[in-house]
Amino acid sequence: MPKYKGTGDLLDPKVYRYLVNLWTFILYISILVDFVMQNRIDGFLGPICAVYVALLAVYTAEKEFERWHDYNIGRHPGEIYVFIWTVLVVCLLVLEVIYHGSYHVPTEVYTTYIVVVGILAITRKSRSNYLSRRKRNRN
Repeated sequence: MPKYKGTGDLLDPKVYRYLVNLWTFILYISILVDFVMQNRIDGFLGPICAVYVALLAVYTAEKEFERWHDYNIGRHPGEIYVFIWTVLVVCLLVLEVIYHGSYHVPTEVYTTYIVVVGILAITRKSRSNYLSRRKRNRN
């Protein structure tokens, strides 16, 4: 069986992790710039969110594939992403109330947040199923 860990090719989950981290940073900065500029760049958020979600989905799928094939790629908890996203969305909601009329949270931000939470829920369920299966196979 091929092992992707440390191979350095495009299938290496580390490549996707770095890309997800980069696009997370780009997206967070874009959201903050959109707030500061009062929705003047919200047209750019859709494509940025789409790239981010696509990369996150590929990275997550790759990690799940490796988990179910007993490859160990290390622990990189998605809860951190969800926590930061939650803080960001709550702060944006508060800012929207404070700046009523001059700022609104773009729909793409909510949609992306829902996707991120959904991906976490799916991977947690998958992990639970995987651990149950391993426990049954050991007995």
